[in-house]
Amino acid sequence: MSALEFEEVTKAWPPLSRAVRVPHTEVEYRALLDLLDHLTDEVGEDENHSLMDVLGVLIEKYEDEHVPALET
Repeated sequence: MSALEFEEVTKAWPPLSRAVRVPHTEVEYRALLDLLDHLTDEVGEDENHSLMDVLGVLIEKYEDEHVPALET
């Protein structure tokens, strides 16, 4: 990452961090689900969309730690 890219990322992060963060509560988890739903409405099922990837990982992490697995 170049110095310019780093500067751009560090400037962009504060407003993004209010929406994109590791969820620690049910409210934060639900907010990520809502954000992913809105993003999916905008970009469709584009599996190469990196923000969708990040949100999916954060949601999966929360679910793995807080949502009981269904018995089959």
